[in-house]
Amino acid sequence: MRATRSASPARVTEPLAHPEGPIVRTATVTATATAVVLALAAGAAPSAVAHERPTTGDERRTTGEKRPTADGYWRVDGYGTVLALRNGILQEYQTTSVSCLKGDSARRTGNGRYTAADGSVRTVRTGPGKDRATLSFDSSVGHRALRRVQALPDDCTRPAPKGPRAAFDVFWQSFAENYPFFAAKGVDWDAVRERYRPQVHTDTTRKELFSIFSKMVKPLHDAHVAVIDGKRVYAEVRPGTVMPSKKLDTKVKKFIEKRDLKHATYRKDFAGGRITYADLPGGQGYLRISGFAGYAPQGAPFAAHLAELDRALDTVLTKDRTQRLKGLMIDLRVNGGGSDLLGIRIAERLTDTPYVAYSKRARNDPADPGKHTRPEPIRVRPADAPRYTGPIALLTGGSTVSAGETFTQALMDRPGRTVRVGRPTQGVFSDVLARDLPGGMAVWLPNEEFLTRTGRTFDGTGVPPHLSEPVFTKEEFAKNRDSAFDRALRVLTAR
Repeated sequence: MRATRSASPARVTEPLAHPEGPIVRTATVTATATAVVLALAAGAAPSAVAHERPTTGDERRTTGEKRPTADGYWRVDGYGTVLALRNGILQEYQTTSVSCLKGDSARRTGNGRYTAADGSVRTVRTGPGKDRATLSFDSSVGHRALRRVQALPDDCTRPAPKGPRAAFDVFWQSFAENYPFFAAKGVDWDAVRERYRPQVHTDTTRKELFSIFSKMVKPLHDAHVAVIDGKRVYAEVRPGTVMPSKKLDTKVKKFIEKRDLKHATYRKDFAGGRITYADLPGGQGYLRISGFAGYAPQGAPFAAHLAELDRALDTVLTKDRTQRLKGLMIDLRVNGGGSDLLGIRIAERLTDTPYVAYSKRARNDPADPGKHTRPEPIRVRPADAPRYTGPIALLTGGSTVSAGETFTQALMDRPGRTVRVGRPTQGVFSDVLARDLPGGMAVWLPNEEFLTRTGRTFDGTGVPPHLSEPVFTKEEFAKNRDSAFDRALRVLTAR
């Protein structure tokens, strides 16, 4: 799904630097707000990646009982979206209490499957009963609950409002009804409206409106919030952190290869350079992952990205290597995010015991940020392939973003020893809700929370390390030091 649409999750496909902002997850390849912003800043029209596990054989089987038809109108719990399924077409409508704008459309290509023009696939499954269903995306984890409604909202049958004031109202309302973190960020969104709406009038230019929107969201310092007008993108990161970019990734990769991997007995790149594995002296392994997207050529279906990941894992985690490895370092310090599903796929090669990675919920009341959809557990099931179950040292930092953070969270309750080393992650976990605005601009915002087993979230603060060490600071580069790498190696080799 294109990043300018809304019902699909947005997550980034290419790690970029500010304004190569947050990676987005949408429904095509796996991404987070960061990657999409990065790709837009680079002049591309990326498809963001959504997350979903593949459908199991049991779920694909039908019973002798006739399945209720999915045709009709459906409201998506927690996502400000209504779907119309008619004549083999799925049409999304982005709704607020003051607006309804058409979103993406997709054509039926199988039993409950709908494929958009960009190749992204969403699946609608009915039941239990004729008035309940679920929506999922081919590259995203989890499902969205659908409730049948009798008709489209009235606003969807009238011409959409036009002009700068209409764009402002839809922009403000989209955050007011969907953004979960105003209280945590200390932002009074009603006061923001009172301050800025008087500045918008009939003659407000597009450039002026873009500037106003950017000022409104700046205090959020949320890397999954972006204002988009063509190639012009505004996005912020948490103060004191750096957004992952191609330039930073290239610099860090060369530094690590020269300093940390100089004595490696084996080293190989996979997935377009996004994944690097090396055997280190002393029976230690090193796995660097710079993103959970971009594993296959742009425009390739999500299955191609998944296949590239499996090829890398099958090459690295052989039966012989998983048995002889004494420790594994996983480096996410520059990771622009992407598909949560790819992260879960890796976690499945790191355990012999099923467990819950995290639970996912969305804000579900336009008037009350404290009400959510029922949390859906996202499970890690041991892969039917060689698995490494020994100690892991996980390297993280402020440039660990989005799907890089959900993968970090997915290893928190992993059976076995997992120690986090470095600095806190960026602090953005949600899929990105992409909203079109009257006049052609767009906005991205988060509306979900990823919960630990105890119900905790790390939005805003990021996942903290067990052992704090500097990560790619100017001093570290100048003195040819990699304190986090060295500390992780000591942890893994300690008896």
